[in-house]
Amino acid sequence: MKTQTTKINQKETLGKVLTYIRPHGFLLILTIVMALLSVLLTLYLPILTGDAVDIIAEFVTGEADNSFLWGEIRHILAAMAVIIAATAATQWIMNICNNKIVYNITQDVRKKAFRKIEALPLKYLDVHSHGDIVSRVVADVDQFADGLLIGFTQLFTGVVTILGTLIFMLSVDIKITAVVVIITPVSLFVASFIAKKTFSMFKLQSETRGEQTALINEMIGNQKVVQAFNREDEVLKTFEEINERLEKCSLRAIFFSSLTNPCTRFVNSLVYMGVGLTGAFSVLGGGLSVGQLTVFLSYANQYTKPFNEISGVITELQNALACADRIFELIDEKVVEADEADAVELKDIEGRVKLENVAFSYVPEKKLIENLNLQVNPGQRIAIVGPTGCGKTTIINLLMRFYDVNKGSISVDGKDIRDITRKSLRGSYGMVLQDTWLKRGTVKDNIVVGKPDATEEEVIAAAKASHAHSFIKRLPDGYNTVIGEDGGSLSGGQKQLLCITRVMLSLPPMLILDEATSSIDTRTEIKIQQAFAAMMEGRTSFIVAHRLSTIKSADVILVMKDGNIIEQGNHVQLLEKGGFYAQLYNSQFAVT
Repeated sequence: MKTQTTKINQKETLGKVLTYIRPHGFLLILTIVMALLSVLLTLYLPILTGDAVDIIAEFVTGEADNSFLWGEIRHILAAMAVIIAATAATQWIMNICNNKIVYNITQDVRKKAFRKIEALPLKYLDVHSHGDIVSRVVADVDQFADGLLIGFTQLFTGVVTILGTLIFMLSVDIKITAVVVIITPVSLFVASFIAKKTFSMFKLQSETRGEQTALINEMIGNQKVVQAFNREDEVLKTFEEINERLEKCSLRAIFFSSLTNPCTRFVNSLVYMGVGLTGAFSVLGGGLSVGQLTVFLSYANQYTKPFNEISGVITELQNALACADRIFELIDEKVVEADEADAVELKDIEGRVKLENVAFSYVPEKKLIENLNLQVNPGQRIAIVGPTGCGKTTIINLLMRFYDVNKGSISVDGKDIRDITRKSLRGSYGMVLQDTWLKRGTVKDNIVVGKPDATEEEVIAAAKASHAHSFIKRLPDGYNTVIGEDGGSLSGGQKQLLCITRVMLSLPPMLILDEATSSIDTRTEIKIQQAFAAMMEGRTSFIVAHRLSTIKSADVILVMKDGNIIEQGNHVQLLEKGGFYAQLYNSQFAVT
């Protein structure tokens, strides 16, 4: 059953590879033509060599004089020089075509894979290792390209050489050719047997490599935590365990694949021996000349050589197909459902948001939010508080439609968000999260993400409003300072200030602040809260906070527990009620 599944996977993967090759049909045809010419020219050389041997034999036996000998030899050498130059030219053109085909395909595959990552639902990225995804797009595509390049370079020439050699040999002697053909299937059987074994091994190797990449990626991103908790030894043990598995599956794959060459070489030696013995008896019987036997022996070498190359190609192709299978698994993943054909764009937004009987859970068997109802009027500031895991951030994910509700509906200005284009919905919110995201580039590049056409004056004004201007001016090149991936050497607070500046600049009609000031010192936080207050004026705003001091001025505070709103009101009302909110607040501001 497993072998049958492997065969199906190989066929499906090969079919997908061919769809990427199809657009490069002209280059493929040119490659085949150049391969054919190269092989024909290569096969014609032994004939000239055989003619030279026969001429020398005639001279030795006295059938030809010295002037005839050197005259004919000169002609043959000149013809050989032309053929060798032409062969080199055809192989050069063929290699250029091969490289262009392979690297165009590699570019297409990577582009499609990256676009797929951009279109994947968040739930896929939540449950799959980021390092493994990176390994598929980078390492697996490289392995796929290497195998494909060798395949194009050697497979065409190998097949054409075998066919061409057989035709030339048949034109010289049918009996000796028959000996070659009879022994050939043994080599094909050996190569086929090994190929079947290696596909699953190379796929396991690729998967384990992805697992190792994931661990390395995870450790690099969390090295401070690893060192803080003295987990270096445990991480090293985990790495060594994966490394040992990678070593074992790599050795198994390489061992089986390396059997191909010596096995086919053994069969090739049998072919050469058969041609030599049969040809020698034929020469003694007068059926062949010495020159013709030389031609046959040369053809025997040329005929068997491609079997070694093709067996190596098969091994590389198994590795390439195994890597391609993992790439296509990613490319074939279901993307986020497209917007409805009649989806509308949000315009002239008032900011009226309504949640009706909303139910949602990340895992079906583990309920999170049930029967949630909420009415938000334009310009209201809604604070969401509650213990960890109660569903605060989940509501944000649902409002932004990163996830769709399982039941019920969410509407903006009376329109169900499933009937609104995602682009216009998300563009209507300005979002600052606890987890900062900064790309490699200048400080200004990171600020203008939401408003690429912003002027320098607008950028500086936004930075001053967020209290980021002072630290930006202290950077080596100010707003043109290049920062590394995820903010480079900037502090957590500085990164968050840049993210706040980004929202200050774009000023969308609605705001989402999810622990937006968690990494900022208290003094700066007070100033930013004042800036937020001005920014939120007239804008519907959702504020998620653990520090309850930051949401006292909210119009409505939603107190959540176990996915449900258990209390609702403003700060004073909830304190007077003396319920769960009052307990949370007093736990933070208890007087001792």
